[in-house]
Amino acid sequence: MSHADLRSAVRPPPDAAMADIADYVVDYRIDSQEAYDTARHMLLDSLACAALAMDHPECVRHLGPLVPGAVLAGGARVPFTAHELDPVQAAYNIGVQIRWLDFNDTWLAAEWGHPSDNLGSILAVADYLGRKAQAGGGQAMTVRDVLGHAIKAHEIQGCYALKNSFNRVGLDHVILVRLASTAVATAMFGGGKEQIITAISQSWIDNGVLRTYRHAPNTGPRKSWAAGDACRRAVTHALNAVKGEVGYPSALSAPTWGFQDVAFKGQPFEFERSFGSYVMENILFKISYPAEFHAQTAVECAMRLHEQIGRRIEAEGVDAIESIVIQTQEAAMRIIDKTGPLANYADRDHCIQYMVAVPLLLGRLRADDYGDAVAADPRIDALRERMRVEEDPRFTRDYFDPDRRYIGNSVQVFFKDGTQSEKIAVDYPVGHRRRRGEGIPLLMAKFEAAVAAKLPKRQSDELLALVADPERLLAQPVTRLMDGLRC
Repeated sequence: MSHADLRSAVRPPPDAAMADIADYVVDYRIDSQEAYDTARHMLLDSLACAALAMDHPECVRHLGPLVPGAVLAGGARVPFTAHELDPVQAAYNIGVQIRWLDFNDTWLAAEWGHPSDNLGSILAVADYLGRKAQAGGGQAMTVRDVLGHAIKAHEIQGCYALKNSFNRVGLDHVILVRLASTAVATAMFGGGKEQIITAISQSWIDNGVLRTYRHAPNTGPRKSWAAGDACRRAVTHALNAVKGEVGYPSALSAPTWGFQDVAFKGQPFEFERSFGSYVMENILFKISYPAEFHAQTAVECAMRLHEQIGRRIEAEGVDAIESIVIQTQEAAMRIIDKTGPLANYADRDHCIQYMVAVPLLLGRLRADDYGDAVAADPRIDALRERMRVEEDPRFTRDYFDPDRRYIGNSVQVFFKDGTQSEKIAVDYPVGHRRRRGEGIPLLMAKFEAAVAAKLPKRQSDELLALVADPERLLAQPVTRLMDGLRC
């Protein structure tokens, strides 16, 4: 490109990647019943995660107005609290709740992430707009409408993740939460294609947050509120766009100054497929264990070995073990293969060795097993020291295969007396599309137990009766659902 071209003030047409999102959000009609059924379960699973997070004071202290007293009567509600907030701060609150325990849905490809994080923005905006409409004699959008927005947010985030690795350039995956939530929230506020492109351009110009807080030696709790922060920023961009803020049509492609040159090594984005409803249909649910998803099947393997291995450890001690071999996918090796001291909860729930050691030893893996009390058991680190993590190329191939999307792991224990355990391998966890029949009853049990523990019995019973009737649930105003979650 010539120097004269770089100096030109002529505004180009919007980058195609931004225009394609706007076209999809405004024009695409979702006709997949499977997508709506999965989205309904995704919503319930996310609300279960939010309820479970309320047991953790570190989460609760993030909730409420940013500045004490900055509440909004008639604003968006935050589930399992009494907070009423402006939609920007409510998006942060709900996003924090859903993401806190690393127990919500997951998408794995060149980039990974948790598309249900977008519910932080979607539920906050839907409840705020619904209450505002009802106060003026209008109608709120239905739960089905909300699920339609969620399907599109999942699709945007997930399709970008299929071929574009933001983690390889040091950026955190919540950049895609901000992108998807910005596009959908702008449409929810009444923005058309031009406003959606404007808002998206602002999102890209934000660049992305660094993954520093997800990796040793800096792993910390920001990873539990980063998605909420992305939701908050998305709603801000949406509000500004519908108020008339101008956009930046070549925010991605501008030489020198655009996102691709600044942050993506000069490369345009790649796409495996057009936007539709593929991501929601294939989403992965975390049902059994609050564990980083690349390790879910490793935990299943360890649980199957527990009876044999735990018994031998009790009888002979950890010193009876020579080595433990974990075979996994390349992505897991990059992000959760971790040795040395683990400083905190956030360090432990992103360490595949820790997530295998606990079930081998104790026959369980719960959220509180990442806390200091359980981690103080010296046998856990002794087991970690005996572990070797290596890539199985088959697991990596199946991980990227669009018709499989497996997340395989295997675990085998070798003893000093020359004996060894069976090698246990699991290709895909209970939350995978191929195990929906097995997984959905467990997901519903997760939801029922979580809300029953947080709401008064009468309120909980009413909510459970509502969700037991899918058609009635989908027809309800979203404000009715949010009413039922209020404490």
